Amino acid sequence: MRAPVETPPADAVRGRRKVTLTVLFWFLVLPGLVWAIVRLGGWERGPLVQLFAFTPYVAAWSWLPAVLTLATRRWTAGAVALAVAITLTALVAPRALSGERGPATGVTLRVMTSNMLFGGADPATVVGLVRDLRIDVLAVQEFTAEGRDALAAAGLGELMPYNSLADEIAASGSGLYSRYPLADKGDKRNGGGFRQAYGTVVAPGAGPVVVESVHPLAPWSVRVNEDWRSDLLAQPPADPDGTPRILLGDFNATLDHGPLRELIATGYRDAADAAGKGLIGTWPYEGGRAIPKVTIDHILVDERIGVRDVSVHPIPRSDHRAVVAELTVPAS
Repeated sequence: MRAPVETPPADAVRGRRKVTLTVLFWFLVLPGLVWAIVRLGGWERGPLVQLFAFTPYVAAWSWLPAVLTLATRRWTAGAVALAVAITLTALVAPRALSGERGPATGVTLRVMTSNMLFGGADPATVVGLVRDLRIDVLAVQEFTAEGRDALAAAGLGELMPYNSLADEIAASGSGLYSRYPLADKGDKRNGGGFRQAYGTVVAPGAGPVVVESVHPLAPWSVRVNEDWRSDLLAQPPADPDGTPRILLGDFNATLDHGPLRELIATGYRDAADAAGKGLIGTWPYEGGRAIPKVTIDHILVDERIGVRDVSVHPIPRSDHRAVVAELTVPAS
């Protein structure tokens, strides 16, 4: 005759369930806590470099453990989860709000940047945006000879007769087109192997402005992360005593990456961030539909330059969206 199986007391069952749920909630809370600490310190390294592009999504998710822990009266975990959610939201949410736009008076300059995906982006769309939005300066990346010829055939030269072109096979080419004459133009090759075209543009009634098509190395592998970081930190810093500068292009970094924030801190403002458009994704679109969209294309302007508006536009056959900014540059 078998002995009867003893049933644990109901209180013991409830106690074990409570402990299990508490441990589970802490497993939900701790990753967000680590994420917030690393983000605040700018300490992303290794595989975190790529992951930190998705910080806005983590900020939105962080409210889930905060609500769950507080709703179930786990006050310690809830307090930590709420602090994490508030911190990450405070770091991300201002990009969707209009901020400090800089000077409101001066000469209007409209600029646009577009990554052409190995030169294959639809030239008619690019030229149509230049025409319809009255773009004064266009920066292109992944600019090939085929892309150059396609833009010319679509009529870009009629709208922008001045240029500084450094086309090259694959992804390393760069170019600048301008409605106005370009002085001191040329290109340089950054440490990651990409060329960056530059020049000085003078719009009627304005003082000179240096413009550069930016394309640092992408952090596509952990082994190139330091080269990516070096490329970003080697970009021209803002010079309050020199000619105002605009950096625009595919930065392969978001505002949650420390090196980009360090560059901005030299005296730039991110145009999209200033205009409340800083959470609009710009990549990936062609061939990357399963990846959440992130904002890696930027227009950085010297703090002496004002930001009136920013818009983002799809370009067929490119995995990047084009970014357009209407700026106010100092009068001559």
